[in-house]
Amino acid sequence: MTAASREVLGLALGTPAQARLGPAGVVLLLMLGVGLRARHSGLAVTAAVALVVLASQA
Repeated sequence: MTAASREVLGLALGTPAQARLGPAGVVLLLMLGVGLRARHSGLAVTAAVALVVLASQA
């Protein structure tokens, strides 16, 4: 996957999340991306779980 396609995918996923979850969703998506990129699985898993819980509440 090229860098450009990752950015397009991130934008496509980030916009609906921001609309539904507000600033908290954007922060969680950012934490998830940072955790995955930096190979910090604890941060990525925590952000993913919080994002799923928040999305199920929205």
